[in-house]
Amino acid sequence: MARSRASFLLHIGLLASVAGCFRAPARAAAGVTDDWGRALRMAPARRIVSLQPATTELVFALGLGDRLVGRTTWCDYPPAALRVTDVGAGIGPNVEAIAAVHPDLVLLYASEANRDALRQLGALGIGVAVLRVDLTADMRRAAHVIATLAGVPGSADSLLAVFDSAMASARRFVVIPAPRTSHLAPSLYVDIEPNPPITVGAGSFLSEVIAEAGARNVFDDITRPSAPVSLEAIVARDPDAVLVLTTDTAHARGIAARPGWRALSAVRDGRIIAVNGSLFGRPSPRMPQAVAELASRLASLRAR
Repeated sequence: MARSRASFLLHIGLLASVAGCFRAPARAAAGVTDDWGRALRMAPARRIVSLQPATTELVFALGLGDRLVGRTTWCDYPPAALRVTDVGAGIGPNVEAIAAVHPDLVLLYASEANRDALRQLGALGIGVAVLRVDLTADMRRAAHVIATLAGVPGSADSLLAVFDSAMASARRFVVIPAPRTSHLAPSLYVDIEPNPPITVGAGSFLSEVIAEAGARNVFDDITRPSAPVSLEAIVARDPDAVLVLTTDTAHARGIAARPGWRALSAVRDGRIIAVNGSLFGRPSPRMPQAVAELASRLASLRAR
């Protein structure tokens, strides 16, 4: 186990230092297609605005952090991102604030609410790549799109090779022997909002993390990334633990004070796992760290 942990930490260290490793010489960007089927061809992007936390992490992980000139209020990782100009929201963004930092490429989230922003940015002659980064596969594709549009396509291959190696090391921490799709795997309810209860479905990156950690999302029959559910449905499925995206332990303990929630055995017995929303809530190259952490937390619960 010590050797496995050392290997995993080595991989995480490599992921953390990718910005210094993937400084491939820029060249003319090849054509790519974004997630709205738009064919894009442009000179290598030198000034990038990222309007979703997942693509902001990718920009830095690809060694392009020095080209990032704008990000959303929610882009909090890596720490260097906080030194980049905050242009506001990623849904229905402030086009004037974006234009003020003079980007040649905007990474826009694929929300229908962003159609007007796409039109306005296009009218200003600003290049836009529309990307939906909800799952690991989306993250991998986005890495290639961003790297290609920045003129450094090889950096995506390098990043994902290190990512795959780190994921292999993280899986060594998964101590649950049952297949990930088995009903024998521990079940987790993910607490997103309390009233009405909102949780994640199979279309969420967090559901993928849960599966990789050897557990099961108790609402994995929901295909969407998230959906409202009833307290009665949660009680009927009787999850083994409740996963909360917060570092505020008081908030996690407060679940027991919600009306009716003590009907859940996991709440009565204190089987609540509080995790960092930045790490667990978005598809990013840090996924191996999230998988290893959750697997370790699950092992601790089993040992109680």
